[in-house]
Amino acid sequence: MLKLTIITATYNSARTLQPCMRSVLRQDYPNLEYLLVDGGSSDGTVELIQDYADKHPCIRWASEPDRGLYDALNKGIRKAEGEVLGFVHSDDFLASPGILSALVAALTKDQADGVYGDLQYISAGQEERVIRRWKSRAFHARLLQKGWMPAHPTFFLRRHVYEKHGGFDLDFRIAADYDFMLRVLKDPSLTFTYLPRVVTKMRVGGNSNGSLRNILNKSQEDYRAMKKNGLSFPLGALLAKNLSKIPQFLPG
Repeated sequence: MLKLTIITATYNSARTLQPCMRSVLRQDYPNLEYLLVDGGSSDGTVELIQDYADKHPCIRWASEPDRGLYDALNKGIRKAEGEVLGFVHSDDFLASPGILSALVAALTKDQADGVYGDLQYISAGQEERVIRRWKSRAFHARLLQKGWMPAHPTFFLRRHVYEKHGGFDLDFRIAADYDFMLRVLKDPSLTFTYLPRVVTKMRVGGNSNGSLRNILNKSQEDYRAMKKNGLSFPLGALLAKNLSKIPQFLPG
């Protein structure tokens, strides 16, 4: 059975961290490592992590200053011992107790290098209220030219993908995940499989969608990532990428 590492980056995340951690720790997948990488919190996050770590041997954690989310995730990637790596951000949680088992089963069945699924954005105050549905699709490289990508929080990869392509480029403040996925998904030697299930639920108001300014900054960084990774018509891809989000707000 493949060892799976889940990485959660935290910084003053005490308000939302418990649902995140519980969603990982209630999973039925037995060969699990849970890494928490804290940036030096002062709001009770460290004490909360320590309390859970005392009760759950699968948890490993550290707390020290970092350069932000992507730096913390890179630290987690370097520390991870699993053969498969995935992320659950501190504001998010896994959608169901069997979702990690389903992801690994799909990855193994298709002998793929990566697997991804669907994402739901939910109201911060009403978790049962779905605001946006990011339904993905089977992968084909031509979709990248249309601005398509899977939802990064649902994207689980074998360790050797990180060994080949590295981690997140810290020159990107908001779109390092998109830049990383372009790097990986453009690699013709890698294969990916789609699990048509909701993997992750994300509270609205995240780093890239919390304000109009952040949305504009995200678009600028997306465009830079497209040019960096050689998309043939980045302006068209950027427009298609942004327009593709509109149907996600329609009722499911």
